[in-house]
Amino acid sequence: MMNITPVVKQLLIINVIFFLGAQLVPVSYEYLALFFPENPGFKVWQPITHMFMHGGFAHIAFNMFALYSFGSTLEHFWGGKKFLFFYISCGLGAALINYAVNYYFYQDALNILIAHGNNKVEILQILNEGKIDTRWQEILTVSEFKHFTEAYLGTVVGASGAIYGLLVAFAFMFPNAELGIMFIPIPIKAKYFVPIYMLLFDGFFGIFGSSLMGIETGIAHYAHIGGAAFGFLIMWYWKKNQFNKNRWN
Repeated sequence: MMNITPVVKQLLIINVIFFLGAQLVPVSYEYLALFFPENPGFKVWQPITHMFMHGGFAHIAFNMFALYSFGSTLEHFWGGKKFLFFYISCGLGAALINYAVNYYFYQDALNILIAHGNNKVEILQILNEGKIDTRWQEILTVSEFKHFTEAYLGTVVGASGAIYGLLVAFAFMFPNAELGIMFIPIPIKAKYFVPIYMLLFDGFFGIFGSSLMGIETGIAHYAHIGGAAFGFLIMWYWKKNQFNKNRWN
């Protein structure tokens, strides 16, 4: 197993510090988690800080294990600066895509409510108080109401978007490396494992999960997809320009 590399080690330490600090000072979530940009709780630094916050021990443990497992290998080949650029870019990409999808759901539902005689200022005032108007449920479908309230009131935390970018990069760099997960005992090559995992876990549950199966995961699937998408685009660009022949440091 590869030794931990410098930037990965520093990222692990920062994540653990943020996690422990948030347990001691729970109000920090109000400042460091990623709020919907239309929400008064949004701060300009949150697209960065949200990727160092986590919702629980299992959440940070899984992400940090993945960061160590895949990140150290990538940093070894790329160098620290290039790795850090990639990691942060995927995290920001995750935040951007998550916001774009949420904004679509939010604006669509808001337009429907306004078309039925509701006032936008009053709607936002109610939401800003952390409340909802039960009459909205008579106008919106169950899915529209859920997406509308979650988009505006929900927050996003975790390094998962950046981690998904690392998974994509690993599949690019080492397509024939064999990976496995606990409930699938047969190792699968990275070039198949990564897209299948993302398609099933984030594609299916992100789009159909709660509406089709009644499953509420509490997971920002669109942020995962965003991190993976940005990772793919960066890797595609670097590969096109022969990124593997150039270290940044």
